Parts: sequence; C-alpha cells; structure tokens
Amino acid sequence: MKLDNMFKKTRLSGTKKSYIPFSGRPEVPEGLLRKCNKCGGAIIADDVKKGYYICPKCGGYFRVHAYRRIEMVTDQGSFEEWDLNMETRNPLNYKGYEEKLEGLREKTGLNEAIVTGKAKIDGKEVVIGVCDGRFLMASMGEVVGEKIAKAVERATEERLPVILFACSGGARMQEGITSLMQMAKTSAALKRHSDACLLYISVLTDPTTGGVTASFAMLGDVILAEPKALIGFAGPRVIEQTIGQKLPKGFQRSEFLLEHGFIDAIVERPMLKATLSRILSLHEEKMSPKSTEETERFVRNAGMQMGIQGGNLPHGQEGTSVDAWERVQLSRKKDRPVGSDYIQRMFTDFIEFHGDRYYADDKAIIGGIASFHGRPVTVIAQAKGTNTKENIERNFGMPSPDGYRKALRLMKQAEKFHRPVICFVDTPGAFCGLEAEERGQGEAIARNIYEMSGLKVPVLSIIIGEGGSGGALAMATADEVWMLENSIYSILSPEGFASILWKDSSRAKEAAKVMRLTAEDLYQQGIVEKVFWEPEEYTVRNIHQVITPLERELEEFLNRYEVMSREELTERRYQRFRQL
Repeated sequence: MKLDNMFKKTRLSGTKKSYIPFSGRPEVPEGLLRKCNKCGGAIIADDVKKGYYICPKCGGYFRVHAYRRIEMVTDQGSFEEWDLNMETRNPLNYKGYEEKLEGLREKTGLNEAIVTGKAKIDGKEVVIGVCDGRFLMASMGEVVGEKIAKAVERATEERLPVILFACSGGARMQEGITSLMQMAKTSAALKRHSDACLLYISVLTDPTTGGVTASFAMLGDVILAEPKALIGFAGPRVIEQTIGQKLPKGFQRSEFLLEHGFIDAIVERPMLKATLSRILSLHEEKMSPKSTEETERFVRNAGMQMGIQGGNLPHGQEGTSVDAWERVQLSRKKDRPVGSDYIQRMFTDFIEFHGDRYYADDKAIIGGIASFHGRPVTVIAQAKGTNTKENIERNFGMPSPDGYRKALRLMKQAEKFHRPVICFVDTPGAFCGLEAEERGQGEAIARNIYEMSGLKVPVLSIIIGEGGSGGALAMATADEVWMLENSIYSILSPEGFASILWKDSSRAKEAAKVMRLTAEDLYQQGIVEKVFWEPEEYTVRNIHQVITPLERELEEFLNRYEVMSREELTERRYQRFRQL
C-alpha cells in the first residue's frame, strides 16, 4: 500500500536539510495493515477483528469466517460441531474438481462450505449453521445440503431452534442436478421442523444468491439481514446481461428487500447476538401465570353464553352527553394516541417484523412479537402517524393489501408458536387506490377474515380510534372486540354513508346518529364486549389512565382464554359471529 511519507527527513552537520530515501519497503509488521476493499483506506487488521470485522473508516462490512462468526454470536466454549468429516463426491466426474476441493481444504482449514453444530446464545440452546464464502463461494453442493438437513432433523428431534447464516453464490455448478436437489432436501427438512412448531431464524449476509436464496435462506420464521448485503436469486450481472439495462443503485441490497417486504429486519453486526437472544427468549415455552383457582373457574365456565359480559365504563361515567358526530370527531383527533403509543407503553421487548413476503412492507401496519407481563404475544396495530410527515408515510392508517398480508403472516406465525394475538384497530378504511386493486385488496381482506375466524390461539381486537368498514374487520375477527369510549366502528364513514344513501355528503352529522357507530351503541347491540372510559382531553400525556384498566382486563382475558382448547376457541369464535 502507499504511504504519504516515503522519505526520512534528517539534518546533516554543517549543511542544509537533506532527504535520504528509505532503502526497501517501510518496516510494517506483516499482516498489521490492510486495505479496505470498499473505501480503499488503510486499516489496522487487529482493530477490524475487534470491531466485528467492520471498516472503522467507511463502516463497510467484511465477510466473516464461519468459526469466527460462531464465536461472535454464541457463548464462549459452547459450540459443539457436528458432521465435520463428510466426504464430498464428484457426481459429474467434473475434471479438476477433486483437486480444487483438496486445495481449498488446505487453504481454509475447512472440510466443506458450511459449519454446523449446537451452541448456546445467552444460555439458550440452538442448532446453528454458518456458510463460509472462502470455500467455493459457499456454493451448496451435496455435502452442504446434507449437513443442513441433518442439523435441522436433529434440531427437530431435540426440539431446538435453528439459526442458519447464509453466504453463498448459490447451487454448486460442478455437482449439477445433485446440487439442485439440495434445495428440495433442505426445504423439506425445514418444513418438518416448522410442522413441529419450532423456530427457524435465517440470517442473510453478503452475498446470498441463487439456489440458496430460493431455498433455506428465505424460509425463516424470522429473516434478518446485515446492512447492504447483496441478496437475490439472479445476480446483478446476469440480470443486466439478460434485460440489457443498468440496474438502479441499491437494487438487491438488504434495504431494497426490507422495503419490498421480504425480510423482517436489518440488524447491525454488533447488535446481532443480542437480537438473536431476544427473539429466542420470546419463543421459549412458558407457562402462563394463572392460578389454579382461575384455571378451574374458567374451565367450568368455558361454555359461557355469548354476547356482552359487562362493560368497563367506570361508575358515574356512563351516559355522557356527547353525540355521535362529536364521537366521530374525537376519534379522528390529531393528538389522539395511536397504535404505536399503546405498543410502547403496554408491552416490553417489542421486536418489529416487516413485510408480507410477497411485495412490500406496508407502514400502515406495525407488527411483531413482545412480552406482556411475562407472556410472549404477537402485537399488530393499524398505524396512523403523529404528524403530517408520519401520516403521509403511513398512508393515514389506510392499509394496502400488503399490510393485511403482513398482519396475516404474523398471525399465522403466532398460531404456530401458540402466542395470543392482540390487534389495535384504527383506520378510516382500507386504501382504495389503483395499485391496491391491482394487488387484490378485496382478496387480502377476505383472506384475513377467513383465517382469523379459525386461528387456534386467543385473539383480541381493541378499537382505539376509527374502525372503518372491512378494513377494520380484517383485524377485528376476534374472540372479543373492545372499544375506547370515543372510538367508532361502522360500515363506512358517515360522509360515505350520506353520500351513498342520501346523495349528500354534507349530511354526515345526521348519518353518524343513524348509523349507531359509537361504542355505547355497539355495546348495547352486542357487537363489542367492553368499552373503556377516556379522559375528556385524551392525549399521550394522560394515556396511562386508559392503559391501566386495559392492562388489567387484558391480563384477565389471557387468563381466561389461554386455558381453552383449540377446538373450544374456534367454536366459541364461530358462535360469536354466528349470532350477530
């Protein structure tokens, strides 16, 4: 590498300054300095190793060897390697393949392109597999596929979560169709692991492409990625040569995939172990904190009658003189608490997951996993913003099909791991735009209602603001629906109702009264089970006055519903709507 000062300055007695050149190269210890292949800067190798293999100058990520990766994310001394000495065949008798493999074994110290085994992360046992790009770009041949399949099978037998770190150029060309079959083998093993209700976390690093992307890498219950990692099926060069166009900046990078709904989160390397630990903690099997008396009481009453079980308006607050139109206005107030406010204050350890795995990450829906009083739960909220910029970003709380599909993905994930689902409903209605229709808005809403009706875990929906039309029902097909005092729930907006039936949207105030859309009206009709009082000027500053009773009732809800069998849950939910 170049040094700015290649000469040594000295003063010779009785003469002016002279410059005597060094003989040979500067005396820098071998291996001390390296050059960043991203910014070109000179960096000290030891600093990079201590800094998670991140360039201290540009923040670029270097690729990490498999064993070093395992050291970075697992507890010291906990790794037990499996299937170390499996033999790689040459099914095509490809010339020079054996020699190439032997050379790589000597150079890297690896037997193949992946290291698998069992380890602990903050004391939690996991099965882990890490691809190493030094070995034929971690391409997936027969041994790689076999090691992954065997590790996943053993994880299924021992009921352990699986974490796989992908870094690969794809299927291994030198093994032909045998390599292609590893895509099916690894995917089938993961399907059995999933059917056993076990957790799989996929971590995508640079690069993850080809047959690895089209198999185990994209099948995680949770998919994480490192910043700016190249992730895609066909490589950028192949795409450009095929379509004859220059690809946009950032195409196929982690950030692109997050925006388009294919990964849950981008996690910086120093935070990766802590993030994995938090996710694992929220998937540990825990007994709900119920007393024996509570359990027995609810089992006796499991066949309770349908309809209203009692409101939650404090004594003396019933029948306040606020008309329907005023309730509509209050439900739409700009400073009214939004879904993210409830998530932040009612739950701990919230980890937001992104994307529908099909097309996009709709920011009008926030969802993820969290803890409620020690219980793992899935929390999903229709999300309005707290200012104009946020409202535009979140489309004013009007979800697109991608948002409903994201919500459903998280609900089905909750069902797999036996987690209750808590939904916060606050939308004027589903987004009615050209692109929403193109991507199947009606189908997405219908699918949510259809699947929610049969979810085999407790489902609670709380209407905290506007509950507009099918856009609200798509997240309110629940065991119980609760409302805040000044929230509304209706077939459509009062303006739309007046416009359709009376051809005059200016009669919205009159329509609000006719529609019987207030919490009090809906409670009396048996549409909702509980109504919660609000302060007169309800903002985030006094949100605790609403959250305190909400938390108390939510605790009771979980105590009651978590003791029900799956059959009882789905039958009760069916009967709830059957009688309406």
